[in-house]
This record gives sequence, structure tokens and C-alpha cells, in this order.
Amino acid sequence: MKSLTKQQKGIDYWTKRVSSREIPALCSTVKDLEKLAKDDVSSLAKLGRSVMHDNALTSRILRVANSAIYNKGNSKVSTVSRAAVVLGFDSIRNICITAKMLSSLLASKNLSQSVYQRLLKLMAQSFQAAMLARMMLSDHDDGLKEEAFIASLLYRIGEVAFWSVGDAHSDKLDKLLDEVDETAVYATIKSELGISFNQLSQGVARSWGLGELLVKSLTTPSERTPEIRSIYLADQLAELVSGDNIDKDKLSLFIAQAAENLDISTESFTAKFIECNKQTQKLAEAYGANEMLAFIPDAKDAIDRISHNEHPLSTHNPPNLTLQLTKIRQLTNTIVNKTDFNEVMKVALEGMLKGVGVDRCGVLLLSRDHLFLQPRVVLGEGKEALKQQLHIRLDNPSSAFTQCVRVKQPMNINVSNIESVLNHVGDNVAEQLSTYGFMIAPLVVDNKILGIFYADRYFAKQEFDLVDFESFCHLAQLANLGFTTSMH
Repeated sequence: MKSLTKQQKGIDYWTKRVSSREIPALCSTVKDLEKLAKDDVSSLAKLGRSVMHDNALTSRILRVANSAIYNKGNSKVSTVSRAAVVLGFDSIRNICITAKMLSSLLASKNLSQSVYQRLLKLMAQSFQAAMLARMMLSDHDDGLKEEAFIASLLYRIGEVAFWSVGDAHSDKLDKLLDEVDETAVYATIKSELGISFNQLSQGVARSWGLGELLVKSLTTPSERTPEIRSIYLADQLAELVSGDNIDKDKLSLFIAQAAENLDISTESFTAKFIECNKQTQKLAEAYGANEMLAFIPDAKDAIDRISHNEHPLSTHNPPNLTLQLTKIRQLTNTIVNKTDFNEVMKVALEGMLKGVGVDRCGVLLLSRDHLFLQPRVVLGEGKEALKQQLHIRLDNPSSAFTQCVRVKQPMNINVSNIESVLNHVGDNVAEQLSTYGFMIAPLVVDNKILGIFYADRYFAKQEFDLVDFESFCHLAQLANLGFTTSMH
């Protein structure tokens, strides 16, 4: 079989294929339910009619609507339209979408046993993420909670849809992924499909009209609004506890970030996480998703196991969560106390070097004519050489550094795109940059760009993942606030 990349099959191709061939019934149902949600004149009776032709689906919806998780009263509901009155339109609409998604995918035919198990595991992971996102937004209004629930459930809709194909392409990719380690999964998928699963999910979300929140959470996962933050953290936590080999450092970091997001202790969040996991299992039973139930992980067991994990992250300068949180608190204090500019910069860079776990990091400031970036402070191994030679011209609009300065957005350059990035900087600069990538973020005061933060793992020869990038951006954002207050 020829590689799919040779056939140049991209987002549009796979989106159309998913919509027309793999799960058209689910596509049609979700579109219909989304239209009802957005149509102010739609009656609740229309919701009932949209699923009444499917007795098994209706039964499943009513069983969930009458479960202790949704129905807090004593009276049972016997129709979908009545359930919408009792529980609220958003809740029952999302129960309908969830029930339809589970029933459609659990009934997937012509799948090999290996692919079907991969699909079940992914569905269980998405279901757990949806429950976690709703739990993390428990202090917000019901509408936002339900919207975040469905966005989390559908966060990996592109990947779910692909595995439901049941053809030679899915079988081939399944076998390839079984043969590579975790670090090569993304590259293997990109090589075979020509796109990532995240890109496919974006295409499906836009094509099906699955809502602005889902599209936004897929395209800008680092945005720090409560709902986007909760969806991202929920997805990452669900993925981590679903893995066979629990990554102690990542799971600890995400639990700490989720706790910070809710402004509670890590112990309190861990307890909420475990309770949410129990509720997820009960709700899966109510949906009748018995096959999927076996793949919902035991969060308590996963959290207990991280203390015995024998495979911590192997980096030249490993992440230090405790130090990272200390530097976050110190940066927060600089905002309140209007600390000196240089002190803010020192705290932020120390957080990046030892907290995030990088080999080299620094602040590069714009020259007065805005034609160069010049190192102001550099920390880490080989800092003197980097400070002397990392002088970056900004006259090439295709340069990652030029784009970062122009649009004021952080960038995570990795192995997949480092070659093109190096082609747009001078040879002297390219020699100083890690071939495994680097992270950059704008240094902004009062919406005015003054320079950038830079970090790499030059000596470790490692790229940064989303956890690293998120932590790096968080420190940069807090530093920018500290810089702003220090100059007023």
C-alpha cells in the first residue's frame, strides 16, 4: 500500500471521508441537535421527535436522565421532552449527543479486534475527560458546564472517527503505532495521514458545526479562560491516567495545574478527581456502554502508582514542579509589589531553567530600530557563547522570530518544523539553535513588544511537549504582568 502522504490527502479529504462514509448517522444527529440548540423558536417537542424513531436510543437517554447524577428529584421522567423540562434543554441535548455517539461507535462493524479496542479506549478516555471538564467548572453556570462537557467529549472526534473506518488505512496505522514508542506516535500519524488527529478534529468540528467552544479549544488550547483551560487539562489528565505506563512527572504537574486553576490544594483536587472517576463509571453504566466501561481507568490506582513509577522523564535538566510553583508564586508577588524589571526577569528565567527543565533560556530584547533581537540575559550551560552569538535579524517575514514579534504569540518549534525554521535564519544563528526545536514567547509591556523569551534543550537533544510549552507560556505571561507593573 502506498503511503497516504504520497497521495496528498489532507484535512478536507479526511473530513469529507469521515462525514460521508464512516459515521454519517452520528454526523446527521449532531447537526440536527446543534440546530435545535441554536434555534430560539424550536420547541422541546422537536427534541423528542429527533430521537423518537430509535427506541433503543430513547431508552438509553431516559435511563441517563433518571440517573442520580442528573435527576436530583424523586420523580422519574418518561419522555425526552419531559426530561428537557426537568433537567434543562442543554443537559438533555448533550445527553442525546453522548448517547448517540456511544451507540453509533459501539456498534462499529468491520473493525479488527485491535482497532476496536483502540476505539473503545479512546471513547472511554473522552468520556472521562468530559466528566472532568464539567467537574472543574462546577462553580459556573449549567450552560457553560454542559457546553464544556460536550466539547471535551468531542475533543478527539477526528481520531475517534478515523478508527471507526474499519479499512486497510486504519489497520495499517494501528499496526505501525504498535511498533513505535510513545515519542514517535505523533510523527507516525502525520507521516501516514499527512495531518495530525488534532487537525482532523478541527476539520470535523468546523464541518459539522460543533460549536465555537470546541473549535477554540482545539485551535488555541493555551488560552487561559476557565472553560478552555478546563477542557485542555481534562483531556490531558484523562489521557495520562489511561496510559499503560503512568508518567509520574506529567501527571503530578497536570494535577498541580488543575488545582491551581480551581484555586484549591492538590490534595483536594486529587480527591475530586477520584470521585469524578467513580461518577464516570456509574454514568457509563447508565448509558449502557458496558464494553467501554472496562476501559475507563481507575484514577485512584493510577495516582497511587505514580509514586512507584520507575520511568520518570529523562532530560538533561529534569523539570522541578516544586521549584516551578515557587517561581510562579514569586512572579505573582512581583505583580502585587511592583518589583524591579531585572528581578522579574531573573525569577522568570530561573523558573524556566530549573522549573520547566531546559538547558538554556534567556531574554532577547529588540534593538531601537526593531531590526534585531539581542540577548540581554542568558542562563544555563553554554550561556556565554549563546549570549555572544544569538543576534537575530528580523528582516525575513518567514522567520519564526519575526512572526513571534509581529503577532505577539508564543511558538513551540519542534522536530517536525525545525528544518524550515533554520532555513529562515542566518547560518551563524542556525548553528546556535537546537535541531530538536525551541520555545519562544513575546515579552510585552502595555501591549508593546520589547523582546522575546527563549528556551531550548540543546544538550539534552530533546523537543518540548505541550506540558513544557504550557508551563513556559505561563511563566512568560506572569513575567509580562510583572514587567508592566514595574514600569508604572
